[in-house]
Amino acid sequence: QVQLVESGGGLVQAGDSLRLSCAASGRTFGTYAVGWFRQVPGRARDFVGQISWTLRTYYSDSVKGRFTISRDNAKKTVYLQMNSLKPEETTVYYCAVFMSPYSDGTASPNNYEYWGQGTQVTVSS
Repeated sequence: QVQLVESGGGLVQAGDSLRLSCAASGRTFGTYAVGWFRQVPGRARDFVGQISWTLRTYYSDSVKGRFTISRDNAKKTVYLQMNSLKPEETTVYYCAVFMSPYSDGTASPNNYEYWGQGTQVTVSS
């Protein structure tokens, strides 16, 4: 079992930055990829990016160059640094642990086994 807790969400203005954290507890964390997703009510969860156990990252085209994912395995925490935020990125952000160890994460939320409760990010115009 893995428990995930996101934090760091809040209200910012367009163009501002925000850093989200995803703290994990439970089984071995360092060998699993962790993904970030966001979800507007009534729509499917959208992939934001992932960081593998080897620290390889990839991002959706919509956030590439503005968002950065990092991890501190000693603290069992993954971070999502979001810069130049846009009003349309207002939604709930989730982190999730990939279903298999020693693998890169994927863009499909169906391949992630454990999810946090989400943290709200609101970007005002």
